[in-house]
Amino acid sequence: MKIPFCKYESGREEHSNVADVLDAEDLNQVAQLEEEFASYIGAKYALATSHGTSALHLAMIALDLKRGDKVVCSVNAYPNVPEVVRHFDAEPVFIDIESETYNINLDLLEAYLEDNQSKKLKAVIVTHMAGVTVDLERLYAIAKIYDVKIVEDASEALGATYKGKKIGSTGGDITCFNFSPHLKKNVCNGGMLVTNNDEIMERAKLLSNHAIERDEDSLEYIYDVVDIGNDYSMGELEAAYIRAQIVKQDANIQKHQEIAKIFSDALAGIDHVTIPDMSNDEHPFSLYIVKIDKNRDSFALELKKVGVECGLHYIPLHLLTYYKSKYSLKINNYPMALKSYQQVLSLPIYASMDDKEIKFICEKVKQIAKTRV
Repeated sequence: MKIPFCKYESGREEHSNVADVLDAEDLNQVAQLEEEFASYIGAKYALATSHGTSALHLAMIALDLKRGDKVVCSVNAYPNVPEVVRHFDAEPVFIDIESETYNINLDLLEAYLEDNQSKKLKAVIVTHMAGVTVDLERLYAIAKIYDVKIVEDASEALGATYKGKKIGSTGGDITCFNFSPHLKKNVCNGGMLVTNNDEIMERAKLLSNHAIERDEDSLEYIYDVVDIGNDYSMGELEAAYIRAQIVKQDANIQKHQEIAKIFSDALAGIDHVTIPDMSNDEHPFSLYIVKIDKNRDSFALELKKVGVECGLHYIPLHLLTYYKSKYSLKINNYPMALKSYQQVLSLPIYASMDDKEIKFICEKVKQIAKTRV
């Protein structure tokens, strides 16, 4: 048996929606997706983009990020987070993480903001690891005190909730979603920028299509360009496919939670393997992250040999060549991220996983754990 790290879902609804586009029966899929997504999240506005990274990049434009500005983020994030900051010749500032959730440490974030108050400090990008959030009420309060915008990277948090509200409707300035998350690639790309802020959405919409303006009463081919934008647009085929997936997302999360409980029941107490905290009822388990205390990479290689592919979320940014050299970062600058990086391993988890596959994964993890000394 071979179990991939991720598996894309495709059912009758996806095929039907895509067929409608191909048959030119419904060429309004993007607009429908935006409307349905805003309703699903509980947000005022949703703007579809070509990818999750496009949504993040557009968020930086909407916030008018400029050269020399600073944006704070977790050191444990995918490279696209600081990347979209650097594209403006702005500076990412890295903060260490919490030990259990692998999210940005709010104590360290608040201490940094207190010690580095500046008009150049524009925003904080918060990545929701595995769909689990930090204390968002505290985060928003901190942002208000220090006058910074909050951009939420919800690449792994589609449908996840905080105190009953879906991520994207809890109070952040901008939330960015990715329909083909890092290491869990879908058959199509797509992202979404969500906000309740009228000015942010107006600017994002303008700049998402080359900052082109048209007079509705004039000929369609007459236009003007009023700023520097880009093309961030999502295609109709992608929108058609994603629309069908959104309808299933809550059920998928419930299935993930059920699988996570089976994993945790089976792996609890196993030597060298630490299971995730199961006490958070709102954990969507878009990722099932364990800690391996002996030779994590060797453990992962052994799992791969027996047919179980794994992921890693993430390599801390200060260990990557560009950021390490650009900002003269030392390996021990972020001790918690470093310690977690040496141990964390993401096991396969997806809604279509059957009982046989779940049992197979648990058995192989147990077998390999017994060989650790």
